[in-house]
Amino acid sequence: MVSHIGLVGLGKMGNNMRERLRHGGIEVTGYDPRPEVSDVASLADLVAALPAGRRVVWVMVPAGDPTRGVVQELGALLGEGDVVVEGGNSHYPEDQARAAELAEHGIGYVDVGVSGGVWGLANGYGLMVGGDAAQVAHLMPVFDALRPEGPREEGFVHAGEVGAGHFAKMVHNGIEYGLMQAYAEGYELLAAKDIVTDVHGTMKAWTRGTVVRSWLLDLMVKALEEDPSLTAIDDWVDDSGEGRWTVDEAIDNAVPLPVISAALFARFSSRQTESPAMKAVAALRQQFGGHAVRPAGPASPGAGPLEPPA
Repeated sequence: MVSHIGLVGLGKMGNNMRERLRHGGIEVTGYDPRPEVSDVASLADLVAALPAGRRVVWVMVPAGDPTRGVVQELGALLGEGDVVVEGGNSHYPEDQARAAELAEHGIGYVDVGVSGGVWGLANGYGLMVGGDAAQVAHLMPVFDALRPEGPREEGFVHAGEVGAGHFAKMVHNGIEYGLMQAYAEGYELLAAKDIVTDVHGTMKAWTRGTVVRSWLLDLMVKALEEDPSLTAIDDWVDDSGEGRWTVDEAIDNAVPLPVISAALFARFSSRQTESPAMKAVAALRQQFGGHAVRPAGPASPGAGPLEPPA
C-alpha cells in the first residue's frame, strides 16, 4: 500500500491537500515552480525522492497545457509499475489518451475529480475516481486520507474506467452551476422586493430544517454576512470549462439539461450587464473555491478573469 507520494502543484488546493495527506499519515514530497512552497527543485528531484517500486505522483495543476506538460515530463521520468494520478479538472477524453501513452511505458494512470475547494483541508475532499481496479485499490490509503470522515461511500467512488472520474466531476460541476444559479436568483428576488427587510436573515433561516438547505446555501449566507449587499465584487462570473463540457455531452447523448444550460448561459450574460444574481454566483465561487473575483468598479469590456480558474 502507498505510504509516500509525490504531489505536483501546490496552489490553493494542492497545498492544502499536501497538509491533509501528511495529517493522514501519508508522506508527501511536493513540487511547485515557486521555490518558497516546493519541497524539491524539480520534477526529476521529486521522482528521485520517492521510494523505488510503484512510485505514485499526483498531478494537481490547471487543466490543459500545464497538465499535458507535466504528464509528458513524468512519462519520461517514471517507469514500469509507477502510477500518475491526475487530480485536476481535465476533459475526460484527454485522460484516455494520456493513459494510452503512459501504458506504452508500463506506467499506470488514474483520474480523480476532486471537490472541496479551499475548505477541503478541514472538511475533506469528495473524490470521483476513474482507472484500473487494482491501481485504485493500491491508492486507497491516499484516498482515505483525503476524503471526508465517515462512511467511505459518502465521500469516495470508483466511478469506472479511466476518464470516469473526470466525467463524474464534470457532471458534478454542471449540477453546481444550476444550484448556484437558483440560490442567486432567489437572492435577487428577495432583495428586489421592499416587503423583505432582512434578506440575509431570510436565507439564513433556510439553512436548517428546510428542503433547500445545503452547504452552498451556508456559503451564500456567509458571503452576505461578509458583504450584505455584495457591493465589493463585480458581477462578472467565469466558467472553468466543465459547464460547457456537460452541455456538450448532453447534446451528444440527447439528454435534456435545461437548468444547467440556462445556468451556463447566465454566466455569459454576467459579462454584459450588471446583475445582482451574478454577484451572488461570483461570491459563491469565491467562498467555496477561492476563485478570483473582480472588485466592483469600472472594468474594460471583454476583459478576462484575474487569474486562471483552479
